Amino acid sequence: MEETYIDSLDPEKLLQCPYDKNHHIRACRFPYHLIKCRKNHPDVANKLATCPFNARHQVPRAEISHHISSCDDKSCIEQDVVNQTRNLGQETLAESTWQCPPCDEDWDKDLWDQTSTPFVWGTANFCGNNSPASNIVMEHKSNLASGMRVPKSLPYVLPWKNSGNAQ
Repeated sequence: MEETYIDSLDPEKLLQCPYDKNHHIRACRFPYHLIKCRKNHPDVANKLATCPFNARHQVPRAEISHHISSCDDKSCIEQDVVNQTRNLGQETLAESTWQCPPCDEDWDKDLWDQTSTPFVWGTANFCGNNSPASNIVMEHKSNLASGMRVPKSLPYVLPWKNSGNAQ
């Protein structure tokens, strides 16, 4: 019994595909192959049922009840259920000793104490008057060559947006 159990866990063991008897697949790739082959052979897939204890077991629909009663993997599932019911009565939840750490932050107070002006896009006054950075003169940087300037406004109709009007 133990030898067959160890043999069934061998990832290199070749298993026969239930959908195509000519397919022999390594055990480690078998679940992936089953999904692929089930899609390729829907006529055979309709005649087979999947074992509720092990999805690798594809059994003819007429034999599924017999397979369920004698499946080797059933004992593993039943043992897990028994262990869970035993442990259910024995488990007692320990009282949590976790406490929230003290917090000195007061976001509302910080909001009212804030003396700097809020950021506004397009304005040059982005340093508060009380800030040490307010004495620094900020110079506008441009990547344009000297003698070129950025237009003050865009034209109402962009040349590339002109929809078919010939000039």
